[in-house]
Amino acid sequence: MILARKRAATPFAAGTLAIALSVAIGGAFAPAPALAKSPTASAVDIPYETFTLPNGLRVIVHTDRKAPIVAVNLWYHVGSKDEPSGRSGFAHLFEHLMFNGSENHKGDFFPPLETVGATDLNGTTNTDRTNYFENVPTTALDTALWMESDRMGHLLGAIDQATLDEQRGVVQNEKRQGQNQPYGQVWEVLQKTMYPAGHPYHHTTIGSMNDLNAAKLEDVKTWFRTWYGPNNAVLVLAGDIDVATAKQKVAEFFGDIPAGPTMAQPKIDPAKRTETTRATMEDKVPQTRVYRVWNVAQYGAEDLERLQLLAQVLGGSKASRLDKRLLFDDKSVDSVSAYVDASQLGSNFLIQADVKQGVDAAKVEAAIDEELKRLIAEGPTAAELDQARTVFKAGFVRGIERIGGFGGKADALAECAIYTGNPGCFRDSLKTIETASIADVQKAGKDWLSQGDHVLTVNPGVRKELAEDPAGTPAPFDLPKVDAKYTTTASTVDRSKGVPITEDFPSLKFPSLQRATLSNGTKVILAERHDIPVVQMSYMFGGGYASDQGGKLGTSSFSMGMLDEGAGDMDALAFGNRAEALGANMGASASLDGATAYMSALKEKLDPSLELFSTMVRNPRFDQKEIDRVKATWIAGIKQEKAKPAGAAMRVLPPLLYGEGHPYSMPFSGSGTESSIGSLTREDLTKYHDTWVRPDNATLVIVGDTTLAQIQPLLEKRFGDWKVEGAAPKLDTPAQVALPKQARVFLIDQPGAVQANLYVGQLLPSSKDKGAIKVDFANGVLGGEFSSRLNMNLREDKHWAYGAYSMASSALGQRPWMAFAPVQIDKTAESLAELRREITEYADGKAPAREDEVTRIRNTEIRGMPGSYETAGAVMSTIGGIVRYDRPDDYVTRRMAEIETLTPAQVAEAAKSIDPAALTYVVVGDLSKIEQPVRALNIGAVSIVDADGKPVQNVASASPANAPAVSK
Repeated sequence: MILARKRAATPFAAGTLAIALSVAIGGAFAPAPALAKSPTASAVDIPYETFTLPNGLRVIVHTDRKAPIVAVNLWYHVGSKDEPSGRSGFAHLFEHLMFNGSENHKGDFFPPLETVGATDLNGTTNTDRTNYFENVPTTALDTALWMESDRMGHLLGAIDQATLDEQRGVVQNEKRQGQNQPYGQVWEVLQKTMYPAGHPYHHTTIGSMNDLNAAKLEDVKTWFRTWYGPNNAVLVLAGDIDVATAKQKVAEFFGDIPAGPTMAQPKIDPAKRTETTRATMEDKVPQTRVYRVWNVAQYGAEDLERLQLLAQVLGGSKASRLDKRLLFDDKSVDSVSAYVDASQLGSNFLIQADVKQGVDAAKVEAAIDEELKRLIAEGPTAAELDQARTVFKAGFVRGIERIGGFGGKADALAECAIYTGNPGCFRDSLKTIETASIADVQKAGKDWLSQGDHVLTVNPGVRKELAEDPAGTPAPFDLPKVDAKYTTTASTVDRSKGVPITEDFPSLKFPSLQRATLSNGTKVILAERHDIPVVQMSYMFGGGYASDQGGKLGTSSFSMGMLDEGAGDMDALAFGNRAEALGANMGASASLDGATAYMSALKEKLDPSLELFSTMVRNPRFDQKEIDRVKATWIAGIKQEKAKPAGAAMRVLPPLLYGEGHPYSMPFSGSGTESSIGSLTREDLTKYHDTWVRPDNATLVIVGDTTLAQIQPLLEKRFGDWKVEGAAPKLDTPAQVALPKQARVFLIDQPGAVQANLYVGQLLPSSKDKGAIKVDFANGVLGGEFSSRLNMNLREDKHWAYGAYSMASSALGQRPWMAFAPVQIDKTAESLAELRREITEYADGKAPAREDEVTRIRNTEIRGMPGSYETAGAVMSTIGGIVRYDRPDDYVTRRMAEIETLTPAQVAEAAKSIDPAALTYVVVGDLSKIEQPVRALNIGAVSIVDADGKPVQNVASASPANAPAVSK
């Protein structure tokens, strides 16, 4: 997946399934800024120590003893900006190659780290750097350091032509996967437009496939020798470690690796533009989207921080000026945002708006221009600026809860060190945010945003595949000599013995659950976490998607989503402003079997945040004007959902699995349909709230920096007098559904698609079933991990897919199990056949779980638990499962004990829960290219449906490739 405009991610995607489904079903949340900011630099910090090995490797150490884990974060100062003509995509290709094994570890990088319970295991590339990271149990630090040092110092002998060809194929599918999404071609077009030919940012990180295809094995090896030496890298160790231990271990594993040449970094060049330019393009999208982009100051520049503040005021939140004008007043857009994308040589300031259908995009552009010019001319108000500071402060505080992974403390330290040479540069950013005046922000806007913008408008139409750039001709290159100042030190590591795997692992320390009951009948569960001054809570109610059946689909999600659209005496804007001023995050949502109102509050503002939270939960306004506004945006979101391959499949698959009239027979997103949402009335919302959002029979889960003695009086103050009449309703457990008598195939047409998205589904017993843990484990062997069978086949062996995984969702009734793989369009039938074969042979016992697979998944599960509960959010999610599925308080311990004793025979028996003869297949792609090959497989009866699951006539034979969709 492409994580950002300039970042091409990861060959590892254990989280890809969750992310893909989250996006598809509308569960994605807006990410925090890559480098969180705070106005109170003295209040929060990331203390660190540094040292440098004789070979030039810079090491940064941050000690955090909250959990027995260490984050290992290694950044190489090379990205796509360093690629000359003819070498585009090399940095990203090497990110993939370095996951494919080394001279002393044959095979993929992941199994040893999965064996020791690594979490947050990944790697990414962007314009400026390549990074690798993993969190490991403290006792497994040697494993991570051995692996990272072996691929740094001992990689070339492991790269052969077969490996190069394999990873080229994977990268091609990664590119197709990105471009196959609605608006997925935008960033490639924008990057070439914003930066002139010859600028390091002119080409994309993923590069030209022609350049990659033209690359010879020796070209690739020369690239490695040039850039991946220790003197061009920064290693951050954060967590349960001290500097003395770090010095000893890093020297042992990395000290004998020779330095590489010292390569110059390109000069800072924001490529500031002076003229306004415009372009339009068509894509298979449901509505027009307008992008307006400027080239602005580089990473670390004070003006960039000031522009961050300006972006927050302009379009960073519900309370922003663009939201108020376009979303609330003019009602001309379904969404609008402004943000800054920071990079080493220069950055981008972006405004993005989804134009409401039937509205002239020119009117939206004019309104954006008016608001921007007014903000630059007058500057933000003092209240707006203070509110923006608070948002960044809260983001920073929440961000430093994590030691590793995307955006954690190790990430911040490495990013600062690579881009500025100062690991503590975030402190300068915090100070700039804290001291920026109205005039400072105003001047930054005037200096950078008064000219030089580019406007790209994407209109609904026919998607045309972007032509690949022709292969360039690289200039002759002689590898520079290594600076004599770099030396090596002797190592006692005997790499011939292979990867060191410890047998000693820290025990899991899941926080104890403290309980109380409020005067209103609500049960309270508290888990104390005092590592950051934040308190999170989740008020869990009944209802959920299952309560929609027989009524209007989407009622539960829409009703809960309206709770923060005005409450008490505050309308939606006033409510949003109040939450931001407190630095609090709050909202509400529904899920399959229930609903939740949530809050994350800074401890220093806990009581006023609780007051606002209570008002939201107890007294939502449900103003008609807000209902009308959100309804229009919601319906536009459903159209966006259907335009995405995964979104379309996730809308169609549940009704196919559960059948008409079942409580779960609805899109996985819970978003409903255009007609059902369009018919919702205020009475529908108030009825849902009165019926299901009530204190009796509810549970309030709290995780964070508080105690029961501190929090209970505050809860009584805000919720204790909340009374309701009558008994709390309860939904019956959904009825059992018989499996289909034979396999079925459903095709969804996506003309012009460059990939086919394959989904396979079936129903499994409830999450409350006594065999649920065994079934989850069996799924892990088949498709739950990077090293599982499906991914090893379709990605690593065949390289027809960027990733292939499987999962079982949680449910009180029968839960849905699915496997999925986005594959190259010309391998649709072959991939479907392989997916079917792998599932069938595993489920019917022809290829049962092996001892080594069971051991690996067991180790991943058990040894990864300390790292899995690093954040309060992870703890809260587990407690939520304990509540929803009536699990004992020691469920985590019991689950671990059951996994520890699982045998291959038990896993093989659990795999029989999948019936290969009763599978339901959904394939989303260009029917003119995939229909006949899929039919020829004779898997089962083939039907063609639209993104709502309604039957349509066969148009494949009448529609040429890339033709517009035929109106049905």
